[in-house]
Amino acid sequence: MASLAAQTLGGSEIVVSTSTPSEELEALAARFGARYYVHTSRGGIGRDWNAARAQAAGRWVTIAHQDDLYLPEFLASTMRAVEASPDAVLVMTDYVELLGETERSRTVMLRIKRVLLELGFLWRPCISREADKLRLLRFGSPVACPSVTLGPGATDIAFREDLKVDLDWEAWIRLARRPGSFCFVRERLMAHRIHEASETSAGVRDGTRAREDAAMFASLWPAPIAALLARAYACSYRAGGH
Repeated sequence: MASLAAQTLGGSEIVVSTSTPSEELEALAARFGARYYVHTSRGGIGRDWNAARAQAAGRWVTIAHQDDLYLPEFLASTMRAVEASPDAVLVMTDYVELLGETERSRTVMLRIKRVLLELGFLWRPCISREADKLRLLRFGSPVACPSVTLGPGATDIAFREDLKVDLDWEAWIRLARRPGSFCFVRERLMAHRIHEASETSAGVRDGTRAREDAAMFASLWPAPIAALLARAYACSYRAGGH
């Protein structure tokens, strides 16, 4: 929360949304001038994200995860991208990973994701054609959800609450099939924390991620190619990839 409050561009409201209220969290929100909201539904990540988005009053919304850190220029750089592309519906930034206190910016997986990002963007700042946006997502989702800021054109895109791991990828696919640009800020402006207690790590262990990945690929490719890609991803999980 401190990194959100320290943004160089002011005027953005911080909303703390939780289904597990505590006096400590409420006090922390007050300390940083954030609005504190408690929702009663406990239906997983999708319901949490949808509840949080419903509370946001701004036209542009970032779903900031509780363990992630944002550099002071994150908001300013994101909004400059919005100003440069009035039809934008989604703006993402580059990022690093945090494992404990160690910052990682050049892991094999991060390099693969950056290749996938350029496969979609082709070194452009924004893409608007459906084919380009879907190409960005056809080989997996290289988009770091906490780096994403969603605009007015994505207001009615709700996250599927029946998915546990790929709910962001699925939402980006639906959004890609609609008018509006995706923009990529090539600055590493946030740090995404990786830990074994995350829903993604749990989904790898119990097979949920493999099942959901197979469904995503099936929505983007003919069956034989989708099966091949799903199998390759499943093998990467067993080798320790996320």
